[in-house]
Amino acid sequence: MRKIVIYQIFTRLFGNTCSANVPHGTPAQNGCGKFDGFTDKALEAIKELGATHVWYTGVLRHATRTAYNDIPASHPAVVKGQAGSPYSISDYYDVDPDLAVHVPERMQEFENMVARTHKAGLKVIIDFVPNHVARQYHSVSKPEGVRDLGADDNTGVAFDPQNNFYYLPGMPLRGQFDMRGGAPSDYAEMPAKATGNDRFDACPGVNDWYDTVKLNYGVDYQGGRTCFDPVPDTWQKMLHILLYWADKKVDGFRCDMAEMVPVEFWQWAIAAVKKRHPKLLFIAEIYNPQAYRRYVEQGGFDYLYDKVGLYDTLRSVVTGQASASSLSAAWQGLAGLEPHMLNFLENHDEQRIASDFFSGDALKARPALLVAALMNTNPLMIYAGQELGEPGMDAEGFSGRDGRTTIFDYWSPDTLRRWCHDGQYDEGLLSPKERELRLYYCRVLKACRLEKAVTEGQFFDLTYANINGWRYDAHRQYAFLRKWKNELLLVAVNFSDREADVAVNLPSHAFDFLQIPQKTAAKARDLLTGAAETISLLPYRATDLLLPAYSGKVLKIKL
Repeated sequence: MRKIVIYQIFTRLFGNTCSANVPHGTPAQNGCGKFDGFTDKALEAIKELGATHVWYTGVLRHATRTAYNDIPASHPAVVKGQAGSPYSISDYYDVDPDLAVHVPERMQEFENMVARTHKAGLKVIIDFVPNHVARQYHSVSKPEGVRDLGADDNTGVAFDPQNNFYYLPGMPLRGQFDMRGGAPSDYAEMPAKATGNDRFDACPGVNDWYDTVKLNYGVDYQGGRTCFDPVPDTWQKMLHILLYWADKKVDGFRCDMAEMVPVEFWQWAIAAVKKRHPKLLFIAEIYNPQAYRRYVEQGGFDYLYDKVGLYDTLRSVVTGQASASSLSAAWQGLAGLEPHMLNFLENHDEQRIASDFFSGDALKARPALLVAALMNTNPLMIYAGQELGEPGMDAEGFSGRDGRTTIFDYWSPDTLRRWCHDGQYDEGLLSPKERELRLYYCRVLKACRLEKAVTEGQFFDLTYANINGWRYDAHRQYAFLRKWKNELLLVAVNFSDREADVAVNLPSHAFDFLQIPQKTAAKARDLLTGAAETISLLPYRATDLLLPAYSGKVLKIKL
């Protein structure tokens, strides 16, 4: 058994060496990453970091202001940014032409990238966006016999179980956003369709998902009923799309806003896909803890985002807004679902750790990385550039300077561009701090993937035994044990900006529960530095540790 480590890449940004970075720039001005940019060397560097899977974000064709010969640009009023949102899908059966060197051969270039990824020993995850599509959705690449979404809808009713969209009969779209977007005339939609974020009127605002329309899975939101028998047409169409991509040898789907789609659909669709592809992974973006268990046990998801629990808690601890002791409540609240959660400190939706809006320094989150990576057997996700301390403080265009790396614009993040520098993917142009940070990530992810105590072992939280420790600050330090057979890991982290001389209490219950033999002088090795230490493993004497600032120790003891 190995632990899954997902390296998320916003495909459009990766490998783009153009440094112009003109705000709101076109691909001609700012360049654009390509499928071909994922060379054998690039993929080897990603694997070397410690990844097992690559999530290629933004692969499916989506609404954009950029036109190609056989693909017209979308109306600019319903496109966010110059490049468009990767979650405003305009053709489920196509890939983004921006990512191709030769646009007519774009699907072959995608398939070649998948093959290279597999050759490198990595697996491929792509987005599945089931809740909403672009307002001007139209598939030019659908297989023969497939009917387009909405092609057979009865647009004269608000809801029909076999419609693909929800309608506002007799009402045109009157958006509370710029309906022209610089075009000669306003965007027209008659009748208006419901907006992607469950806005069932004809007047979405600038803060709504106004570039998208909601898909109808047989849920009558206005009438308060569900109509799943006979199987809704949308279910059939979306299953066909999932199988289409699974047959192209992708290894998993990150399912966007999965909780906005009824769990009954997931139960039906995931079972059908896994009948043909039993090892394929389904990961749910989900933010409602009350729905977690249903989406695992009934829906069939392998993993769920742990955003509302662990991510939010770690962020608060890193920024000094919460005590490290609150981490215990974060995992306890999952009530046994911990193996099904996906841990992360960054992704495309969240602010960069090093941004002024988060910690201002990527080093401050090193203890959080140790916790997220090592406290359970579940997967960990790293967002490309996180391991280099990418600050995400550019004002790229649509979103402005918000501490996130843009998903709406053509751009080239500075750290990734210097790491790539003409396809080299080495440390030549990185600063000493960036090189050291990447090395730290390599060490943590190596332990995360290879240590049996992490990938298969038991977990024991030491917080309760150290709340009132006289040489242990439970607000800034956190410690736990992992054990597999005769291997024990003592993980102790320090969220403080100062080195901490701590004494960690190991309670008697830990020795009984994990069957740890007592030792006055146990030989240990720190997996982060390779340094040897001798520590006590006793229930009646605290274990003395010197923890570096914004870091910790991962001590491995052979019992």
